[in-house]
Amino acid sequence: MSTKKIRTTDILKAKNQKKLVCTTCYDSIFAKVLQDSSSLDLVLVGDSLGHIVQGNHTTLDVTLENIIYHTKCVKNSLKTPLLVSDMPFLGMSTDTATLFENCQKILVAGAEAIKIEGHHPHLCDQISLLTGYGVPVMGHLGLTPQHIHSLGGYKKQGKTPKSSEILMDAAKRLEDAGCFGIVLELIDFEVSQKITESITIPTIGIGSGPYCDGQILVLHDLLGMNTEFTPSFLKLYETLHLKIDTALKTFAHEVQNEIFPPKT
Repeated sequence: MSTKKIRTTDILKAKNQKKLVCTTCYDSIFAKVLQDSSSLDLVLVGDSLGHIVQGNHTTLDVTLENIIYHTKCVKNSLKTPLLVSDMPFLGMSTDTATLFENCQKILVAGAEAIKIEGHHPHLCDQISLLTGYGVPVMGHLGLTPQHIHSLGGYKKQGKTPKSSEILMDAAKRLEDAGCFGIVLELIDFEVSQKITESITIPTIGIGSGPYCDGQILVLHDLLGMNTEFTPSFLKLYETLHLKIDTALKTFAHEVQNEIFPPKT
């Protein structure tokens, strides 16, 4: 198992050299499992915790305090992969002092970079300000869950020439703002390929096809724990919900039949 700490500079160097492997995490016990794996480059404390941990229908309820709490939980066990945490909905304050304070809290909690959704010109200016002061930022384009209402639902992005052009321009602006990478979520495969080939920083895809510089899936989804989430892009690498169900039924059977705990 590799023990070399992965940094944002390593993520940048991976462009055209290797495919980046990424997943999410929200707690210490799973972070320990991820740390024991030698295959991960980046772990994200995502605001997807709104779905996975809190059981909400959107990520909009996730607060800065939630991100800070779960970042602390993960960083206690995760040492090698780069640890990135989401900036929650409306965490990018127009007040510079508040913006810096929010970023500082996330980084002090243990994050080594902050992922920021969106590409509005003012947002890119804020990202440029942050990266200029040494805050590592990862961008996020396409289906940005924090903008779910303005996007009109969970839809594939970049399906028209106009939307494709907007995404291409946005990726370049984020690169110019100093991002070390960009998540491309649910973007037309051809468009995500064009974006990936047009910028010098890595792209991390989710539901955006095979041409990105890396891939990310939500941990609980790829392990088959979230049975209600079955998008076409998801591959189940395990069916833990079945194994957990079997284990619990066996436990119940042994307790009810006085097999566990043993009498001697």
